[in-house]
Amino acid sequence: MDFIALDFETASPKRHSACSLALTVVRQNQVVDEMYSLIKPPTEFAPGNVRIHGITARDVANSPTFPELWPHITNFFGPNKLIVAHNAAFDVSVLRKTLGFYQLDIPNFLVLDTLKTSRQLLKGLPNYKLNTVCDYLSVSLKHHHNALADSQACAQILLSEAQQFGTDVLKPLVKAY
Repeated sequence: MDFIALDFETASPKRHSACSLALTVVRQNQVVDEMYSLIKPPTEFAPGNVRIHGITARDVANSPTFPELWPHITNFFGPNKLIVAHNAAFDVSVLRKTLGFYQLDIPNFLVLDTLKTSRQLLKGLPNYKLNTVCDYLSVSLKHHHNALADSQACAQILLSEAQQFGTDVLKPLVKAY
C-alpha cells in the first residue's frame, strides 16, 4: 500500500487554527519518510486545546505559518494520492478550513479513515479512540496528541488492518475529497 498518514493539532476549536502537522509517508507497506512541523496559527491558543496537546503560543513563536509550510507539502496531495487519518473528518476539515482561511487552492485527494476501518474490522472494542485501537493491535503510540506520534500510529493501524484483513475490504471505504 502507498499512502500518507496525516495528523493535525489545533490551537483552538476553530478548524483553521492548525498549530502542528505531521505526515508519515508509506510506500509499498513501509514507512519511507516522515515530516513534522509546528505551525504559527492565526488564532489565540485555547486552554482546552493546550491541555490536550501541550503546545503553546511560545512553542510556535518562531514556527512557519501554514502558507509558508504549504509549498513544502503540497505534492503529497492530489487526485490519486491516498491520505489516511484517524478521525479523518477532523483532519481533513482542518486542512480544508486552513487552506480556505488563507485563500489557498484546495486539492482533490482520496481519504481513508482508520477510525471507520477500525469500527468495521475490529468488532467489540470499548471505543475506537486512537489509543484504544493501538493497544488492541499492539501498535506503539509514543505520545498521544503529538501529531507525529499520532500519524505514525495511524499508518501502523492501517498496515496492520491491511495485513490481517486484506486491502479489498478497505477499498470501499476510500472517499474522494
